[in-house]
Order: sequence, then structure tokens, then C-alpha cells
Amino acid sequence: MIPFNKPHITGKEFEYIQQAISSRNLSGDGVFTKKCHSFFENKYGFKKALLTTSCTDALEMAAILCNIKPGDEVIAPSYTFVSTVNAFVLRGATIKFIDSEQNTPNIDTGLIEQQITPNTKAIICVHYAGISCHMDDLCEIAKKHNLILIEDVAQAIDGYYKEKPLGSFGTFSVFSFHETKNISCGEGGLLVINDEAFINRAEIIRDKGTNRKSFINGEVDKYGWVDIGSSFLPSELNAAYLFSQLENLDNIQSKRKELWNYYYSKLKPLENNKFIHLPFVPNYSSNAAHSFYIVCNSLNERTQLISHLKTNGITAFFHHISLHNSKYYKEKHDGRNLPMSDYFTNNLVRLPLYFDLKLEDIDFICENIKAFYN
Repeated sequence: MIPFNKPHITGKEFEYIQQAISSRNLSGDGVFTKKCHSFFENKYGFKKALLTTSCTDALEMAAILCNIKPGDEVIAPSYTFVSTVNAFVLRGATIKFIDSEQNTPNIDTGLIEQQITPNTKAIICVHYAGISCHMDDLCEIAKKHNLILIEDVAQAIDGYYKEKPLGSFGTFSVFSFHETKNISCGEGGLLVINDEAFINRAEIIRDKGTNRKSFINGEVDKYGWVDIGSSFLPSELNAAYLFSQLENLDNIQSKRKELWNYYYSKLKPLENNKFIHLPFVPNYSSNAAHSFYIVCNSLNERTQLISHLKTNGITAFFHHISLHNSKYYKEKHDGRNLPMSDYFTNNLVRLPLYFDLKLEDIDFICENIKAFYN
């Protein structure tokens, strides 16, 4: 069986975890956490990077920093994972879902302004599968309407829009280090703050609403509860594991791009004959190679293809279910049809893609896909 995902081990994870254990500082914000923070700040120019226990937690911190309250509206794509919007719903927000583009599952920026009202507080964009959203449009809309822009970069580490790093456009940006992501520590996330005015409060929220950081820095003689917050700090063990992965980011990304491009070349004839659609990478976007997917021509076709691949020892999955049609949110949605989001919901198939996947594995997968259509 070819699995859908297999987390990559770089070789230094156990060594760094042992170092963390030997330091006797395991609870977070130790040496390896600081190394991870510095990596992102130095490599991508982020103002402040803060590790969290998950991308979901990073989103929840962003929602608190936005001062989301009941009655506020947040604009987001419907084709995304529930965590993207659930963090804001928890604070009382109403979500105004936007359809996907024609060529990518990313948010269609041309549909956003018509949904903005005096109650709109923020826009969330998701760089699906490592392909950038149209950031010029999003930044212009956010600035024009005085909205907070949040980037969900869970699937797009080391991705770029016109050579500028993804995660550097939003007031807040969030990353995921779940075991299915390019860079992993099992479970983990990152909140990026690109506006210095929010940094101090972000550190307080991350540490249970206390000003412990100020106490450690000698800025106050004692610390206490000064704001809302929660325990968003990851273990130093997670940070040690993560840092080993970050040190190998360039190598990991290079290999994943090689595999992605090989898939594309092998399956291009099927697209030329209109059997499937391949991922579209706009000229303004790099390819962070998080996922390789194909888009079938119908739900029934996709169901049969996934079954065919499984029968032949290949694990493939569909992905997001349109959130505007979800059991929880359907009655809260304003009734607009979002046909492209539903199109990707019904037709998209994700194929195995991980560092240790071999080219001959991709040959086997593509041969089985071609056999299905032939």
C-alpha cells in the first residue's frame, strides 16, 4: 500500500529532543522555541513569530487580537478546513463565505467587496495546496475598507507571491506543523504578527493572559492576569523536533517540488485529452508543493477513481467540504450559491505526496490513473 502521507525524519530530531530533555526546560519558550522563532523572523522578515500548539490555536489567538465580538463579520473562503473560521465563530463572528476561483480553490477576490458591510472586521485568505492567493487584490481591499487581513499559510510554508514570502502580507498569519504538512512536529503551529502594535498583547494572550514575559525580562517586579488568553505554548520537545525539520527546509522543499513536477508531467496527457484537470499555478505565485491534486469531471467519477486506486494499493483522498453547506453553518449562511467551492468539494482528489515517495511510486500511481480512464 502506498500511503497518502508519511512524515519525513531528517535525522536530528532525536538528538535535539535529547538536548531539550537534558536542559530540564521542557515546558516551552526554551532554547529550541527561540531557535524556531529566529528562523522565521530571519528567513522571511516577519516582525514576530510565536510557536503555538497548533495552527488552530494560532487562529484563535488571531481572533482574540482582532477583538472579534458578537455582531462582527469575517470574510473567508468556503473551501477550507473548519479551523480557519471556527476560531472566529467562537468569538461570536458571523462568517461571510466567498466562492473559490475558476482555476484554483483559493478565494475569488473579485467577489469580496460586495459582501463587505459596516460590520465587517477582517478578511481571511487561505493559500490552498501551497499556491498563493492574489495578494495585491486582498491588500488593496483590506486597506480600502480598513479591515484586518489574516493569512492562513497552513499549506504554504516557503511559498511566495511575486517573490515576497507568504505570511508577510497579513497583519496576522498562521502556519501549521501537523504531520501532514511539509514541515512537521506532529502537532504544532505558528502565529506571525507583522504589526508591532500587536506584539506585546500577543505574548500576553499566548501565556494565559499573564504578563509573565515582562516579569522574565525584568520589566515588572511580579506578574499577574492582565488580559484574556490561554495556554498556547508548545512543549520544548515539539520545538526541538520542529527545528530539525526547519534546518532541512530547503532540501525538503526541493524534493517535494521535484515530485510535484514529475506528477504533473506524467498526468499532463490526461488533461490534454480533457479526462482531468491539473493544478493551476498563476504566474504571480510560487509552488510550495504541499499537495498534488487532480480534479475529476463529476462526483461519481471521483468516487470510482478513489475506489480504483485503493483496490490497487494507493491511498488517495478528497479534501474540504464546502463550509457554507456544513451541518453546523448551513442555516446561518445567507443562501448564496458558491458553485466553484462545491465543484472542488465534489471533484478534487489528492494524491500521495511526501518526501520519501519514490519516482517509481508516482509511475505506478499515474499508470493506475491512466488505466482507470482508458
